[in-house]
Formats: sequence, structure tokens, C-alpha cells
Amino acid sequence: MAESMQSLDQLAALKPAAAEAPKYIKKVDKQGRAYATGKRKDAVARVWVKPGSGKIVVNTREIEVYFARPVLRMMIQQPLVVSNRQGQFDVICTVSGGGLSGQAGAVRHGLSKALTNFEPELRGILKKGGFLTRDSRVVERKKYGRAKARRSFQFSKR
Repeated sequence: MAESMQSLDQLAALKPAAAEAPKYIKKVDKQGRAYATGKRKDAVARVWVKPGSGKIVVNTREIEVYFARPVLRMMIQQPLVVSNRQGQFDVICTVSGGGLSGQAGAVRHGLSKALTNFEPELRGILKKGGFLTRDSRVVERKKYGRAKARRSFQFSKR
């Protein structure tokens, strides 16, 4: 049977040590690059980050060529701006699936994750900005007996 405790000090000694906060480590490959996968809607982006001059290449094309709309380019650079790292990292990414807006969101998500793999201390800033959260909203599937996901066919009395 269990032994009886004589004092509160003995009880405190039995308590397990408090769990420490998880430590995030730098994950870099042999070429000094950090890798991450970003997703948004149907788009999937594979992103590599390495120290450099701030050049961003998407599917072997410059970001200005691939993402012509300034809003999409601004969206992709948000993690770098928030973490104060513009012009310090070269970003190479391949993105497939979905449309341009979803692809830009996927690149932003992957870039944020890759930055945390390269510099774990940036995790708090990027998490506070909501860049590490995967936006789970996707297109609702079409149902049978309906014109689209929810829209029904036009009703006619006669």
C-alpha cells in the first residue's frame, strides 16, 4: 500500500517537474536553405529560404512576372515585412494548383513556415500576425439535385 505522508514538504517532493515550453530548433539543409510547404484553397507551394539579396522567384520566374497584381506581391511579402527581414533572404518557390490568389496565399504560408525553420525566434511575431495558421476554407462541393453547392434550380409553377 501507499506510504502516508508526514509533512507537506514530502508532498511537494512527489510533484513532477513542470513541463518546459517546447524549444524550436533551426532546420536547415546542406546548402543552408530552410524548406516549408504552404497551402491555401487548392494551391500547394514548396518554399526554400536562404540568406541573400531579397530576390523572390516563383516557378523559375520573377515575382513581378508571375504575380502581376501588386496586391498579391504585397501579400507574399507580408511575413518578411512583419519580421523586418526584407532584402535579407532569397526565396525560391514552386507552386501548383488553384488560382493566383490561392497560390499567393500558399506562398505566404510556406514562406512564414520556412522563416520559422530558419530563425525559430521569429515564430512569436509570425504567429501573432496569423501567418502560420493554414486557412482551411475551401470550396464547398456540389450536391446532387442542386445547380451548385447550395443554389437550387429555378422554380416554375407551370
